[in-house]
Amino acid sequence: MLKSHIDAVEEHLLAISQIPANTGHALHKGTPREAFIKEFLANHLSERVAIGTGEIIDANSRPNEPRNQIDIVIYKRDYPKLDFGGGISGFLAESVIATIEVKSTLDKGGIRQSVRTARKIKQLRKSIVQPFSAGYQPPSILSYVVAYDGPVEMQTVHKWVTSTHDSDGIAYPAMGNTADARVQTASPSLDAVIVLGKGFMHFDNTPLDFLSDEIRAQHPETKWIIADTTKGSLFLLFIFITQAVSGVSGSWLDLGPYLESFAIPFTSIRIGE
Repeated sequence: MLKSHIDAVEEHLLAISQIPANTGHALHKGTPREAFIKEFLANHLSERVAIGTGEIIDANSRPNEPRNQIDIVIYKRDYPKLDFGGGISGFLAESVIATIEVKSTLDKGGIRQSVRTARKIKQLRKSIVQPFSAGYQPPSILSYVVAYDGPVEMQTVHKWVTSTHDSDGIAYPAMGNTADARVQTASPSLDAVIVLGKGFMHFDNTPLDFLSDEIRAQHPETKWIIADTTKGSLFLLFIFITQAVSGVSGSWLDLGPYLESFAIPFTSIRIGE
């Protein structure tokens, strides 16, 4: 039932994506398609998270420094955020579960931009105190790309990602030969690329186990799972995000690092009885 429903939504998204296709400006094509994905997420994800648009900061972020604007940010509702106006927000890295870049048509340039954006996000540092947790806890902020169209084969997307990693000197972390070892190994950039109606590729570090440990042991160099499929890609994205938000964590924001640049002139301090 669950997969059938999400598969029907995938078909629906592809159909309604044709509505803005006749517009003469790329932004007028992309913005509605981004809104369609936001609506799907808002209507299907847990109430524990919310959906926004904007940039992500950590305790080391500084005013006016360049930051990427993220199409879709999935964040915890119980954390603060900065309101920049116009529906654009600043999100604390500690609150962010995942990001999604939405593409009308995926090409090599789009993958290069998304890989570099994901790389910057992965380098943000979370200031959290976490005495206990249960269930799956993502090893980093998850970074996804969702496209409405793209190359015929997902293997082409994999080549684009690999090419960008090579040109930018992005190295893969050491990965074990078992699912348990890999599940807490963060991807150095993207976690998955979804092309609706065509297929997906995802980094092999999720609790969803497509490979046996026997196959991993035989092919320890394997980093990605790649599939061409007309259905199921949106369902996989839904499962990935649902897994990421379903774990239980006894944690809270450590504000100490955010206060390092805060100072009060000593002469202005008064002590009362």
